[in-house]
Amino acid sequence: MRISLNQLWRQNRFFVLFIILMFAFRSAIADWNDVPTGSMKPTILEGDRIFVNKMAYDLRIPFTHISLYKRADPERGDIIVFDSEKAGIRLVKRVIGMPGDIVSMRNNVLTINGQPVNYNNVTGSSTDHIENLEGLAHTIRVIPGYNNPRASFSAVKVPEGHYLAMGDNRDNSADSRVIGFIPRDEIVGRARSVVLSFNHDNYYIPRADRFFETL
Repeated sequence: MRISLNQLWRQNRFFVLFIILMFAFRSAIADWNDVPTGSMKPTILEGDRIFVNKMAYDLRIPFTHISLYKRADPERGDIIVFDSEKAGIRLVKRVIGMPGDIVSMRNNVLTINGQPVNYNNVTGSSTDHIENLEGLAHTIRVIPGYNNPRASFSAVKVPEGHYLAMGDNRDNSADSRVIGFIPRDEIVGRARSVVLSFNHDNYYIPRADRFFETL
């Protein structure tokens, strides 16, 4: 017995509508992203699934970057998710420089608008340090003795409508030091928590201690 297209649609329309609405929700409201690299260590690990609030900054038309309403702008220290045209992939980095800021770095020590950023060592670690961005303290990772050519750069001014973003794993991150400033309209959301985490190095066993961890 042949089934007409109309019959097929009537039988499956609720399922099709559910799929469309689900993808629209994930595109414009909230989603989770897998993190395959270690560029944000130790804050985010390979195998983390991070929750992305896609309405943190804009209300967008689903499946596009077109903003219908700007709710807020990224703030210094935010972990942003953006579709980088230059890199050709979706990236996760931390906002360091805001529009109009003058930023430089020497031996992995940042200076923003003439003020050196404050750092403290993490007890018991030779690689991890606490970086304080205007009151927002987070951990960065630097490899001792590694002569990274990107560990220093001369003062640059962040253009209007752009951001300077870097990975917390400073010696292993292709960020604004490689791809340049991040255009505001490439930013699709903000990440503030891990949803799930699976250990890539141990048969993808769940890391329950990282479930729902705040970033």
